Amino acid sequence: MTAARRLKAILAAVAIFAAPPARATFSIAAYDSVTQELGVAVQSRAFSVGMAVPWVEAGVGAIATQASTNRAFGPSGLALLRSGMPASEVMRALLDADSGSAHRQLGVVDAHGRSANFTGKLCSEWAGGLSGDGYAVQGNILAGEAVVKGMERAFLETRGELAERLLAALVAGQAAGGDRRGMESAALIVARPSESHPEYRLRYVDLRVEDHRDPITELVRVYRIHEAQRLAEAHMVYAEEYERAGSMDLARMERERVAESLQRALARKEASASTLNGLAWTCATRGLHLAEALEAAERAAKLEPKSAEILDTLAEVHFRSGNAAKAIEVETQALSYSPNDQYLKDQIARFKSATK
Repeated sequence: MTAARRLKAILAAVAIFAAPPARATFSIAAYDSVTQELGVAVQSRAFSVGMAVPWVEAGVGAIATQASTNRAFGPSGLALLRSGMPASEVMRALLDADSGSAHRQLGVVDAHGRSANFTGKLCSEWAGGLSGDGYAVQGNILAGEAVVKGMERAFLETRGELAERLLAALVAGQAAGGDRRGMESAALIVARPSESHPEYRLRYVDLRVEDHRDPITELVRVYRIHEAQRLAEAHMVYAEEYERAGSMDLARMERERVAESLQRALARKEASASTLNGLAWTCATRGLHLAEALEAAERAAKLEPKSAEILDTLAEVHFRSGNAAKAIEVETQALSYSPNDQYLKDQIARFKSATK
């Protein structure tokens, strides 16, 4: 199929799509030039907004399609971005092919950080958006323009990885009044290139709150769990990839982000045992941030004192910190709760061999 025929086929899918009624929504699509992450964060009065609004692919782009949502803008827009078309041209091509464009709202960011957004003249008030280098913010049926302005400011002023900045934008948007009709669902999707984990190209972070009275707060809560149990390990993967490529500053950045995650968890009194344990294990097995890892593991053990898994983490931290005797003591306790676990027996033998 020629490029022209392929483009025609893509846009034909856009033209035949029948849109649902408009629902109040605000979103941000964005790009991180350091990590090359692309992502979308969104909140809506509609159920399961994550199924309709956000579309992301690493090395390609990020799209938020909303108002009277034309979901075909997602896959069709990514296909156009994948062909090399810049964000502004993709937006125009999608809208030109759609007879209902006056009811649409769209934000597009490409893999070079170029951005564009559009608000149809028949979108329900207040509706509008802002865009800049690496981001596009848009919303409809909002309390006012302050919502998108607050989102933009929070995104630009927040430090750290892309997911943190996207969440900060959602929180700021809601603080400025958010949707006039209320809240129901939220989503955070981030994609990131990776040599060893190609699945990250589509889903590095994929979190959705389908139906909740306070979906943004709940999204932040589940992100903190994901951060501890998935992203901490992912950061170590990226640190190793950067080291192989000779990018030592970026490798250091990834390790520092693990430390930041650990510090955030320790600062939260409500942090769960699994959150604390996941971070402590990631740090212990790499010999990183051992003082903080010990604090996290001890707190996790207090919360679940009979968990062999958590006690194994605590023992590993002691061992990596040079206290093999304490590691043996704690691992023996873990074995008492799971006496047939060969792994725990092997751990004790490993710790004992270090004392000889």
